[in-house]
Amino acid sequence: MPTPRPMREQTASASATPPVPAAEVAAGDVAAAFAALYGRMPEGVWAAPGRVNLIGEYTDFNNGFVMPLALPHTTVAAASRRADGILRLHSADTGGEVVRLHVDDLDPAADLGWAAYPAGVAWALREAGHRIGGADVHLASTVPSGAGLSSSAALEVVTALALNDLFGLGLPPVETARLSQRAENAFVGVPCGAMDQIASTCCTAGHLLHLDTRDLTYRHVPFDPGAFGLRLLVVDTQVKHALGDGAYAERRSGCERGARLLGVRSLRDLTPDGLDHALDRLDDGTVRAYVRHVVTENQRVGQVVDNLADGDVRAVGPVLTAGHASLRDDMRVSCPELDLVVATANAAGALGARMTGGGFGGSAIVLTEDRDVPAVTQAVQQAFTAAGHRLPRVFPAEPSAGARRVS
Repeated sequence: MPTPRPMREQTASASATPPVPAAEVAAGDVAAAFAALYGRMPEGVWAAPGRVNLIGEYTDFNNGFVMPLALPHTTVAAASRRADGILRLHSADTGGEVVRLHVDDLDPAADLGWAAYPAGVAWALREAGHRIGGADVHLASTVPSGAGLSSSAALEVVTALALNDLFGLGLPPVETARLSQRAENAFVGVPCGAMDQIASTCCTAGHLLHLDTRDLTYRHVPFDPGAFGLRLLVVDTQVKHALGDGAYAERRSGCERGARLLGVRSLRDLTPDGLDHALDRLDDGTVRAYVRHVVTENQRVGQVVDNLADGDVRAVGPVLTAGHASLRDDMRVSCPELDLVVATANAAGALGARMTGGGFGGSAIVLTEDRDVPAVTQAVQQAFTAAGHRLPRVFPAEPSAGARRVS
């Protein structure tokens, strides 16, 4: 269950509206901060984006289908090699001291806080047999933390990309993502699928990434809502979630149990036509609900692919709303704030909306006519004020570039 949060009253005045997060920290500013911190200029600066998942939630660890897009919001890393095996990590966003580790002593059992994500990447690279030494790293991010927008994956991927370049490893994007995922699974302890890291490494501007998580093959699907007079919005509820608290792991283990009981390698192998028969074979109501969500969610991804191929972007809206109902009722990963966004946005004229990410807080996405953005935004903010919630941040989701070296 989500951790209870204290409520505070806010007015609906413009001054109470939280600021929209900046898209990216300037590479020059991160390089300058690195120089001030470590006394030398970095060898390079890299950036990796957060992501929004349009459709396909809780399907990636079931070998299913997903359709994320990269956000313009990024985590930026300035880094240089060291010859002594020391790994020094600093984040402009935590306000803490430099974390000093030795690459030979990295241990998944250590309690490193935020530094576990970049340290875990160094550990995963070395565990995979890649020869990396020490490094100085300074990080700054505009990906909202705890908002379901994959701030952790952006942190992992930008670290992996920097180390890949610094030590000449020659890792392709998918392998970079796979090792970043291993860092989160085995070092941090979150049993996530591969979607977030693949999205951060492989997305391209102006496109969705249609990813088959069974074999990690993908294709880029053009996605330009503005060309149809539409806007895809992110609504960050500012309710923080922690996927390491066991709720995510419980759902993954429940899905895996369902696959074992049904005699399939993964829930990906079940088809919509055979769903009713499969559900009849399951006595555990919780597992039955998880199975129903995964099978129908894979089907919803296919619906969106067909809608976009037909040029019918507006038809995507009801698919989003159906996906939210399934996440709320079958996976039970929503929360009152997310449900309020979806219900209010749809009542105000949006074409569809759903939570995105792991849930228990975080963000929702809303597909709406461009002309209705002010009305939908105002309706959501007023509903949050009336409910005594913190005002959400609302900003457009523009399909953006994946991880890259920027300086």
